[in-house]
Amino acid sequence: MGSGRAKDELTSSAKKPRERRRREKNQRKRLLLLGVPEDVIKKMNTKCVRELLSRPAKVKQQYAV
Repeated sequence: MGSGRAKDELTSSAKKPRERRRREKNQRKRLLLLGVPEDVIKKMNTKCVRELLSRPAKVKQQYAV
């Protein structure tokens, strides 16, 4: 007979708001490095930021001066 501990070991921890904010901040920095203007990034929501980061080469080409 087991102790029933196996179920507890398989559960993952909850997503933490602090980690989410850290990831979002990091993603916005990456967009800045790709050449996207800061005022444009501030107006974007997180979904839009993630969509742009999925294709960095296109973003770099689009915002090239």
